[in-house]
Amino acid sequence: MARIHPAQLVEVDPGDWKRETGALASLFSRNEGRGADSLATLRDLLAEPEGKTLEFKRDLSSLQPILKTLTAFANTSGGTLIVGRANDGRLHGLANLEHSEERLANAVADGISPALLPDIEATAVDGASLLVVRVTRWPGPFYVKSDGPSAGVYVRLGSTNRRAGSEIVAELERAARHLAFDQLPCVGADLADLDLESAQRAFVAVGRDIDAVRLESLGVLVRYGKNLLPSNGGMILFGRQTSRQRFFPDAQVRCARFVGHNKAEFLDRLDIEGSVLEALEETPRFIRRNARLAARIEGMLREDLPEYPRVALREALVNAVAHTDYTLRGLQIMVAIYSNRLEIQNPGMLAFGMTLEDLRAGVSRIRNPVIARVFRELNLMEKWGSGYKRMAEDCNHGGYRGPEWAELSSVMRVVLRPHPEVREQGDKNVPVNVPVNVPVNVPVNRRRSWFLEALQAGERPKAGDLALRFGITVKTAKRDIASLKNLGLVEFVGSDKNGYYRIALRPDDLK
Repeated sequence: MARIHPAQLVEVDPGDWKRETGALASLFSRNEGRGADSLATLRDLLAEPEGKTLEFKRDLSSLQPILKTLTAFANTSGGTLIVGRANDGRLHGLANLEHSEERLANAVADGISPALLPDIEATAVDGASLLVVRVTRWPGPFYVKSDGPSAGVYVRLGSTNRRAGSEIVAELERAARHLAFDQLPCVGADLADLDLESAQRAFVAVGRDIDAVRLESLGVLVRYGKNLLPSNGGMILFGRQTSRQRFFPDAQVRCARFVGHNKAEFLDRLDIEGSVLEALEETPRFIRRNARLAARIEGMLREDLPEYPRVALREALVNAVAHTDYTLRGLQIMVAIYSNRLEIQNPGMLAFGMTLEDLRAGVSRIRNPVIARVFRELNLMEKWGSGYKRMAEDCNHGGYRGPEWAELSSVMRVVLRPHPEVREQGDKNVPVNVPVNVPVNVPVNRRRSWFLEALQAGERPKAGDLALRFGITVKTAKRDIASLKNLGLVEFVGSDKNGYYRIALRPDDLK
């Protein structure tokens, strides 16, 4: 039996060791007693398409691609390689199975570092001799020796092997040491770069006290030598605006509403200048302003049905912020609204060891433990791994299609679809939101609807904002607002110079 490299035994926490040794024990037990169940499982695999944890090779004529695949499996989420099946699904088999097994074992031992210990099984299906190679994810990074320790590191993305860039290699090395990027000190920053008043407000808002000791226990502050510094996660969440721009210029959320199904034409856009924590408040306002409503008539009043499920949206946004890879440059969290879908996209692959199936099953591996801990304290994130379940339940309960997840290159994307009743009332490019319980016979055009929704979202739009958005004169915009005021839907509060409009208070609102 090949030796296990020492690097595979040290620096493995009990949880990881239990998972990995359990997986190996399962493999060995299958080796000891393979039978009908094992063959049925293999047939199921042979019928599946290639993916993140499965690949097929017709033969061993080219070993280099096989070494890349096994390395990528070990670095990413583990996987199974079956040799003897062509891409078209036909079983060609291997002529000399014993020789092929020995040749592959030697290639793995000589061609991959640190030493990799795959489970290689020689078997037969319908008379075709196959090699089934199973690889468990281990702390690495593993690399193909012929490519070198830098260029030879591969990760699995979908059904392809990708050479890992420097950021991914660094993340693999941190994972082997059980460190996360957001736990590390933000080198070059000091306490003055942290907006402690902002942190205080956030915690007080949920009834929690905060001080330097508590911030250190959460990982917002970390020891670096004799000094107490902001961590990367602390700077991302609570750094002052100028400091965040200096250290993490891409830690932001960008929102856009497009005309139609593609990005050909903008209808509205917002680059949120605050931190990603503040963006969790601003982004839903933008979505409400740019999403449509379906009307359900109850008696003389209308009940509005949101275009997208609100709980699922909240969970998707929190997930995007909590799982973003903030080491990637030039990529931001993006929220895009089209006439037929809403997409939330965040930089970073799934955490190592995770698959989309794990995600749907509620398994969680936190990429940013500091951000996740703060979110739990602020009641933004509940039990780890339960976000997907809440999203699915919210969609199912409200009659929406379930969330659609995809791992695309170096980003994760979730797609939400409009409620069927919204689609049935017209696939328009302009939002048609009207506040809940507005009488159905109130004449509210698109401009007035937008003004009302902006007020509902907590904004303070003026006539000039309305004019700019719809390309009308300020005089026409003022007439629209005056019409809403005459209908009793809005009211003006404050002085002529500093006052603003708000949704009109009604007797029921004062109870």
